[in-house]
Amino acid sequence: MSTELASRWYSQISKEINVPAHAIKIVAELLEEDCTIPFIARYRKEKTGSLNEVQLGQIRDRLEKLRELDKRRESIIASLEKQGKLTPELMGAVVSAATLAELEDIYLPYRPKRKTRAGIAREKGLEPLALQILAHQINPDEVAQKFINAELGVENADQALAGARDIIAEVISEDLQCRRDVRELFQNEGLVQTKVLKGKEQDGQKFRDYFDWKEPVKSIPSHRMLAIRRGEKEEILSFSVEPAEETAQAILRKKFVKSGPCAEQVTLAAEDGYNRLLKPSLETEIRIESKMKADTEAIRIFSENLRKLLLSAPLGQKNVLALDPGFRTGCKLVCLDRQGKLLYNDVIYPHEPKKDRNGSAEALKKLCEQYRIDAIAIGNGTAGRETESFVKSIGLSKRIQIIVVNESGASVYSASETAIEEFPNHDITVRGAVSIGRRLMDPLAELVKVDPKSIGVGQYQHDVEQQELKKGLDEVVSSCVNAVGVEVNTASKELLSYVSGIGPALARSIVEHRNQHGPFKDRNDLMAVNRFGEKVFQQAAGFLRIHESNNPLDASSVHPESYPVVDQMAKDLGCSVKDLISSAELRSKLDLNKYVNDNTGLPTLGDILKELEKPGRDPREHFEAINFAEGIHSIQDLQTGMKLPGVVTNVTAFGAFVDIGVHQDGLVHISHLSDQFVKDPAAVVSVGQKVNVTVTEVDKERKRIGLSMKTNPFEAAVPAKPGAAKSGRTSGGKNPHHKGQPKNSPPKKEPSMEDKLAMLLNKYRK
Repeated sequence: MSTELASRWYSQISKEINVPAHAIKIVAELLEEDCTIPFIARYRKEKTGSLNEVQLGQIRDRLEKLRELDKRRESIIASLEKQGKLTPELMGAVVSAATLAELEDIYLPYRPKRKTRAGIAREKGLEPLALQILAHQINPDEVAQKFINAELGVENADQALAGARDIIAEVISEDLQCRRDVRELFQNEGLVQTKVLKGKEQDGQKFRDYFDWKEPVKSIPSHRMLAIRRGEKEEILSFSVEPAEETAQAILRKKFVKSGPCAEQVTLAAEDGYNRLLKPSLETEIRIESKMKADTEAIRIFSENLRKLLLSAPLGQKNVLALDPGFRTGCKLVCLDRQGKLLYNDVIYPHEPKKDRNGSAEALKKLCEQYRIDAIAIGNGTAGRETESFVKSIGLSKRIQIIVVNESGASVYSASETAIEEFPNHDITVRGAVSIGRRLMDPLAELVKVDPKSIGVGQYQHDVEQQELKKGLDEVVSSCVNAVGVEVNTASKELLSYVSGIGPALARSIVEHRNQHGPFKDRNDLMAVNRFGEKVFQQAAGFLRIHESNNPLDASSVHPESYPVVDQMAKDLGCSVKDLISSAELRSKLDLNKYVNDNTGLPTLGDILKELEKPGRDPREHFEAINFAEGIHSIQDLQTGMKLPGVVTNVTAFGAFVDIGVHQDGLVHISHLSDQFVKDPAAVVSVGQKVNVTVTEVDKERKRIGLSMKTNPFEAAVPAKPGAAKSGRTSGGKNPHHKGQPKNSPPKKEPSMEDKLAMLLNKYRK
């Protein structure tokens, strides 16, 4: 990459994300050196100006896009040179193009094409006629006579004019300014319009909200765009994206049509050029662009939910008895030690049909005593609440916590190669129960073993571009793992693989070395692992913890490259590093400015001081169990008006799903998240958050539960201003793509909300 080109990139990105160009240059250099984003964010603050992971990710992604753009630019220049058409003016235009769309527009007239109508007309010698008509220089009816040539297939003047119009249509459709203006029209005034395919009304009931739908493409929410595209994929819906045709045609006429005898021919050519060439091209472009926008938003929502879930508060190192509940097949039971090691497994049958409550109770009491159980983890699936009630009723010691655990994804883990490798001599039911117990002890360490798409916190995750989804979710997992830190002597290879600079192969080598040679005594021992070189050590060491090391800093996030600074601090105070860690009084005497040098500045020194206060601090919150309402075990127990505790399990663009302990999550629609207007649900709630909700609707047949977090959920909605809600939608019902989901749109555009609330109010009063 040339210095001039790089400088242009840095300047462009600087304007886009409001970060100094020199900082972007430094980040680019660090990325070129294979430094990871967690490492740069944590240990290179002085160089970057303390840019966070989000900003660093933006810089990396834009650099990748600009590299792709320049690769395409080089390819186009090579093609133009080969064709002998690369003039200085054209070269300047190609080099200065700032976007891929602009670059492709410049190249369009020169791109090798398959046989087109315009190309055939040119072969018939009609290009001079077309150019004269386009220049409004002639009487087309008279001049067309001169281009009649039976040998070339031009039998009469009408055929000559038709061929000329084909050429004009192509010229107009490839005009740079027209394409730019019409593209802008598509982006700003294009409407997404959907129709149900003939005869698909019954088969496509889940898409009934989109049987006749119109909405601006610039404002359509991600989930609606993805739902519409799914409907098209399943051959239920057809959809288009286009602006008003007359407005688009006016743009073309304004530039190319002049008064005179040629006006009619140019007007006809412009109409044909738009409908046959320009509109399909730009519609395809806008469809791709809107899909990418929808994907980006869906991945963002999924990533935020996943981050909250992965950083859920851990119970910590406790002896845990875990139960995977069931009725007919019984409750699978495992006992785990403080490190999550499987000690015992069995099955109890407290429910129908066996209903061995006494035998099950005795077994649980005996195991709790034998394995000194601190907590009992109960999966929230089938028979979960019933099992919770049973366990609470048998008189266990009050010191034993009884906790319901979200088991989403546990079955996926239990059937995975990872689980089989970990427990080759146990069946799928035992592995599932182990996963439930371990995710209570440390959600992050256990959930990294499960494909994030299977955890249940996404939105249309199977409809977005899968490679981008995987990249985005992997980055979230990596960010969370490195934020918490990993105990290298107990971590699984799956957890280690997400540590900065390591990856799956090296993670496996670390575990194998640990198994063969025993626990690592200090961070320097890692260098003995095969392929754990100096570069990997630089990237990974600060995120790896060794709590039993002789050097107390090995249990902290202080990077080994900063150990000399800490040693100097201790030396200046006449104490040991251990004394420095244990004494706040000693730390208060430090003047950090004294330790600033070319490699270590105040941001890093501030981080070091925080670590000395509490080495290896866990950024996750303190664990607090959710207590669901007693006696509410299934949807059959619910009634409108009930006020219940719950926990948020998923946040989407249209609201939040909440577990209230009945096996079926309820939906708090965006219009019911707060007494105030809510634009983004994520600004109000997050995955794992404990909330209090009111039941507003119970549809037992379809297993849908409507919930509200408003103070007065049954209060009549304020009517929208006249004419304020003309979205072109059909009326009524719920979006069929989400259980219990009312149709999503800004509250003022909810056409049936008043009627719906009035109906619920009457039902509640009765």
